[in-house]
Amino acid sequence: MDYKDSGVDIDAGNEVVRRIKGLARATFTPGVLSEIGSFGGLFRLGERGLADPVLVASADGVGTKLRVAFMSGIHGTIGADLVNHCVNDILVQGAAPLFFLDYLATGRLDPDVAVQIVDGLARASRENGCALLGGETAEMPGFYADGEYDVAGFIVGAVERQRLIDGKQIAAGDVLVGLPSSGLHTNGYSLARRIVFDGLKLGVHDRVPELGTTVAEALLATHRSYLPVIRPLLDDAPGLVKGMAHITGGGITDNLPRVLPPRTDAVVRAGAWEVPPLFTWLERAGGVPREDMLRTFNMGIGLIMVVAAGDADRAIGALRAAGEPGARVIGRIASAADAAPAVRYES
Repeated sequence: MDYKDSGVDIDAGNEVVRRIKGLARATFTPGVLSEIGSFGGLFRLGERGLADPVLVASADGVGTKLRVAFMSGIHGTIGADLVNHCVNDILVQGAAPLFFLDYLATGRLDPDVAVQIVDGLARASRENGCALLGGETAEMPGFYADGEYDVAGFIVGAVERQRLIDGKQIAAGDVLVGLPSSGLHTNGYSLARRIVFDGLKLGVHDRVPELGTTVAEALLATHRSYLPVIRPLLDDAPGLVKGMAHITGGGITDNLPRVLPPRTDAVVRAGAWEVPPLFTWLERAGGVPREDMLRTFNMGIGLIMVVAAGDADRAIGALRAAGEPGARVIGRIASAADAAPAVRYES
């Protein structure tokens, strides 16, 4: 008996590394000092020319959206989901991404699937100006079912200390500017899958007339990055944005309070934007209460900015100039007696 007999194919692992080296190298920025295959990735922070840099780091996964990828055999979007999610997580504190690391674990390594995933990682890294600095591929037979895998991402970005966005200046009277999402992004899939596959008994390649797409196309829509439209605003108008929230698991209800100072509430106008058909379809098909929808899904708003009321038109104009026509005021900040920030909805 040898290692391959026990389920670990070293040759397959080497083949993956050989095929992804070029993908990763194409993302390298001037700060990268190492090659793929080193024990650690090297990055020179001085390339960014920051006077007082603060590093901002985050880690995340794709969740049970992976199940849809397994069912459909479509793996090319998963890597982009992961990178863009992590980019948004540090963007809301004002940081630009420096480099990204990934961890891919599977029961039996399929080089073709692994390359599809890394291709998505590399594509999104290039689009965000972020180096895919390295990662780890782990083959663990008996731990994952055949054809299944998990993937996690780790990102490091930087921002000038004086340009950190921490929400401390948010005050009553400020307004909420919402930016549209591109779908479910990477959250709410346990409920969505139960509605679609267990409740409606649909197949992953079935077409949904209400959506004009297949189930796979609707559920695998890539989690968008907000960096291209937010970065110009942060660069050209420092201090204009007081706070930002990436609307992920927990929806607006649980994510917006994370950036609010004590004794403030967010008042969200539920009718300020048109909820995309995907969400209304899931809500109706699953008989899901609207309160649960708002605490599970992004409901069509993937990122929220907080700005002074007098700066709202300027911020929205800058976003439109950067290519985001869907930004709009969706609510306001109000004073609250309770020390814990909360979100209230009004029609």
